[in-house]
Amino acid sequence: MCETKYAAFQFPILIFTKTKIFIMPQRFLVILSVIILLSSCKQQADYTQLLGFTQGTTYNIIYDSPDHYRAEIDSLLAEFDTSLSSYNQASIISRINRNEEEVQVDEFFKTVFNTSQEISKLSDGAFDITVGPIVRAYGFGFSNRETISTDLIDSLLEFVDYNLVRLEGNLVIKDHLNTRLDVNAIAQGYAVDVLAEYLESRGRQNYLVEIGGEVKTKGLNRTGELWRVGVDKPIDDTAGVAQHELQAVIALQNKSLATSGNYRKFYIENGVKYAHTIDPRIGMPVQHKLLSATVVADDCMTADAYATAFMVMGAEEALEFANKNGIDVYLIVADTDSTYTIQQTAGFKAFLAEEF
Repeated sequence: MCETKYAAFQFPILIFTKTKIFIMPQRFLVILSVIILLSSCKQQADYTQLLGFTQGTTYNIIYDSPDHYRAEIDSLLAEFDTSLSSYNQASIISRINRNEEEVQVDEFFKTVFNTSQEISKLSDGAFDITVGPIVRAYGFGFSNRETISTDLIDSLLEFVDYNLVRLEGNLVIKDHLNTRLDVNAIAQGYAVDVLAEYLESRGRQNYLVEIGGEVKTKGLNRTGELWRVGVDKPIDDTAGVAQHELQAVIALQNKSLATSGNYRKFYIENGVKYAHTIDPRIGMPVQHKLLSATVVADDCMTADAYATAFMVMGAEEALEFANKNGIDVYLIVADTDSTYTIQQTAGFKAFLAEEF
């Protein structure tokens, strides 16, 4: 019998914590952990694990070869950031947001932009990369919430609509100069896909790629088993110290996974708990009880974007949307301050490991 364990930053078993500081449709002070669970059985093949830092978080890559690709991977991630990182003032997206003239986009940008527009249209704007002006108005940490007014939000919403931007050749055309693009809710998932594509170009047939909690897998792990990824229970971080306890373990092969959630950070107003999630359609915090959404899809970019969109929609709308569009999703929904329920699509059940 093989024993499954997990421990912090020890190969071959790894726990990594996903921490982002974004306002939705990005994640807002989300602290989620995704745990790679590997068997302690005798190793069946030479696998390499690479750990590093990128995009303000960590990456974890495991693949079926003794060869090291760290230099190539870091170079690819640096190239990616020069296209899509809003923290890089010289990046393509930063230059577009500054309204510099004749900024030529690259293939990274085109892929994210076109996929974002498709998902925005399908989700009726629950996912929208033009939410930048609202993100800036609320500020990181939600510290400016008391200064937000209906008039301010209404004025900013004039610049928030995915229909206000388009690609013409290699140029982004904005109807309003005040429209700002923010792709943090999809770019990280796409970065995972980019690294996975690189591994496949090197002939790798078994791998796991993870950046900041977004995961893509292919084949099997070093013991010939499915890759196992754990998702946290929704434990409120009232003391400011993250606690981690597994809610579920997802068994993956040739699939990607992304989780978006807000249960580590919230505020209570008039007896109602609000997750710090901004609905780009109205420019205000959502008022529902969905704590987290985990999506399994073929590619990580799609999983990332839909996990975000579902956090905006709320459980009822998200589940209806997922069933209608054939998306596999696992939702954690609050009942009271201390209890919660699980809602999931029928297809998602096939990914749940029975024991962990």
